Amino acid sequence: MNESTPSSTATDENHLIAERRGKLAKLRAQGVAYPNDFQPDSHAAALHAAYDELDKETLAEVGKEVKVAGRMMLKRVMGKASFATLQDSSGRIQIFLDKNTLGEDIYTQFKTWDIGDIVAVEGTMFKTNKGELSVHAATVRLLTKSLRPLPDKFHGVADTELRYRQRYVDLIMTEETRRCFLARSKAMGSIRHHMVNAGFLEVETPMLHPIPGGAAAKPFVTHHNALDMEMFLRIAPELYLKRLVVGGFERVFEVNRNFRNEGVSPRHNPEFTMMEFYAAYTDYRWLMDFTETLIREAAIAASGSAVLTYQEKTLDLSKPFDRLTIVQAILKYAPGYTEEQLQDEAFLRTELKRLGADVNGPVLARAGLGALQLALFEETAEAKLWNPTYIIDYPVEVSPLARASDTQEGITERFELFMTGREIANGFSELNDPEDQAARFLAQVEAKDAGDEEAMYYDADYIRALEYGMPPTGGCGIGIDRLVMLLTDSPSIRDVILFPHLRRED
Repeated sequence: MNESTPSSTATDENHLIAERRGKLAKLRAQGVAYPNDFQPDSHAAALHAAYDELDKETLAEVGKEVKVAGRMMLKRVMGKASFATLQDSSGRIQIFLDKNTLGEDIYTQFKTWDIGDIVAVEGTMFKTNKGELSVHAATVRLLTKSLRPLPDKFHGVADTELRYRQRYVDLIMTEETRRCFLARSKAMGSIRHHMVNAGFLEVETPMLHPIPGGAAAKPFVTHHNALDMEMFLRIAPELYLKRLVVGGFERVFEVNRNFRNEGVSPRHNPEFTMMEFYAAYTDYRWLMDFTETLIREAAIAASGSAVLTYQEKTLDLSKPFDRLTIVQAILKYAPGYTEEQLQDEAFLRTELKRLGADVNGPVLARAGLGALQLALFEETAEAKLWNPTYIIDYPVEVSPLARASDTQEGITERFELFMTGREIANGFSELNDPEDQAARFLAQVEAKDAGDEEAMYYDADYIRALEYGMPPTGGCGIGIDRLVMLLTDSPSIRDVILFPHLRRED
């Protein structure tokens, strides 16, 4: 059998679209092209839940009348009787249509309708001789004419590009996609419920910032015409949320978008969802306990279990998460190094260069021992952290907003949470010393002047806020998209974002 060429496929599709436009023209001539006077009283999933277990005779005695509506996904015309399958937001239900009940005029109209059309049905629940739950249609109407034919795929859309670019088609055709985003919604519901129950206040902070802050990242730059000033899409809400802690809101959280002008990959999207939360009178160890429980409950809400399967490998969130320092993680997951080597800056620079890192670039050229250890961790051990693991005690030089340890010089009270070799969360005891924070900002400015595009700006208003006094506070940010990837066994971040960023079609 010869395969269709792209040009012949496009020609066939154009022909089908032209046919459907002709049908729409006839509907317009009748004055009933897109009616909006029907409201269903039932959904497919609820009908199956209520009546699937009833036998044919019992269901007939019930005589349940329903109004349903949905997209026609299957259609079988068999002379004087036909079957159709409607898909609504909850699932699918079969419709039985017969000429004697509907009348010849409506039945003839139905036979001209196309797969993809949105149809309204009023009728009575019954079971076919084969035991399939169905609606015996007493009336049927066309609500929305579909002008474009659906992909010829019963089990979903195979073309990945089409799935991401035309998510609406993917959602129509692919049950797995619908389940993924339902799971995402359940996870978010669980997270919000957990936060509110723990006494947190949900807030909203600005998306447009006069100074990008709260993370080390390259921002998107825009311009506010009325104020005639350069502004930045936020890279993190952190500094605004901590201003609220200064103001007296002791526990706050926000779920919203961050924007970072960086690469696009299976793990990165320029626009992504984060949840950040801050709690006064807590520290990073409290945060680790809290975050672990939060994520475990979200997994159970989304998938029914804290033991997941991700890319055919078990990911167990039910057990206590591991906690390792950067050096401990290297020694455990990149065997062959010694403790002495990891304390030797010269060795670390030589080893990083051997591994292909840019040791003379704007970041590593100025790096001290802690930053070099972190760079080696990222090169050798990070990708191997499959089970949930907190990497703790980050160096001050790479943690400009974190509180310094009282017992370990050059170390902050900070963690990052890794699963399946990727970062999921970042948290720390917050730096609330305004003079120390000002000095850290100045060091970041120096790094930016030296060529580090991701270094932070000096935020004078944030320093002013700290000068009023911020209580001891712990704060954490969780990457929602990456978390949902794990909860839904999705290999790419694009699978869990409804409308991921792509190159222009042209």
